[in-house]
Amino acid sequence: MVEYQLAARGILDAAVLRTMGELPRERFLPEPMRDSAYDDRALPVGRDQTISQPYIVAYMTEKLDVRPGRRVLEIGTGTGYQTALLSMLGAEVYSVERIRELHDAARERLALLGFGAVRLFHGDGSVGWPEHAPYDRILVTAGAPDVPPALIAQLAESGRMVLPVGRRDQQILLLVEKRPGRTVETPLISCRFVRLLGDQAWGSDES
Repeated sequence: MVEYQLAARGILDAAVLRTMGELPRERFLPEPMRDSAYDDRALPVGRDQTISQPYIVAYMTEKLDVRPGRRVLEIGTGTGYQTALLSMLGAEVYSVERIRELHDAARERLALLGFGAVRLFHGDGSVGWPEHAPYDRILVTAGAPDVPPALIAQLAESGRMVLPVGRRDQQILLLVEKRPGRTVETPLISCRFVRLLGDQAWGSDES
């Protein structure tokens, strides 16, 4: 996976490559999907959610520019795979998941794998986790129609956020950088994520 799906396709960050090589991706998948853990595609994990394709995980993590000690907010805990990667990179991780079943399973899984220091919250990720703001980095793993204002407000000065923005069935990955008095949005690549549902994203009844 690391050699052919990541490094060969332009992922250069040595820490990202190392951590993705060390973390057992199969431990974050339902039993029936474990044989496909290292396939070059997103995989279903239940409740109409997915674990992202390894390349997309690596690409987003590289663009986020995670360094030890940085406070990172993750929107969409899912199975906890990305959460664990951020922790392995030395980040102080705060992660929000709206689906209780996934939140509870991720909490148990991360604790069993030795990631008990990450902070997990069950709630509406589109409004972030303001109690612990500001965050040096914010990573959103579901597609929003626009950049949620609450997340921009919780981003520290000189911070950066990576998130998919666009239509329900197709988005553009954006790098959002907060600079004095303004934010700068840089389009990166096309992508397709499940919808970010919540007060500042898609409503549950929107198509």
